[in-house]
Amino acid sequence: MTFSLPETLYKKMKKYPEIKWSHIARGAIEKYLERLELTDKIASKSKLKEEDVESLSEEIKRRSWEKFQPVLDD
Repeated sequence: MTFSLPETLYKKMKKYPEIKWSHIARGAIEKYLERLELTDKIASKSKLKEEDVESLSEEIKRRSWEKFQPVLDD
């Protein structure tokens, strides 16, 4: 996987060449996916109607994204 970084972030990362940044990124992605999967698991066991579950699931995912977006942008 390849992705772009803002130049300012890249310059900050270059100050720490001993850090395996791909490992940091992989860990962040894994944690984010674990939360999404947990959200899906909780929603799938709900007794709500499917459209209610989907709406709640999307809302939780959106809020999770908003919470972690600053971490990913830094």
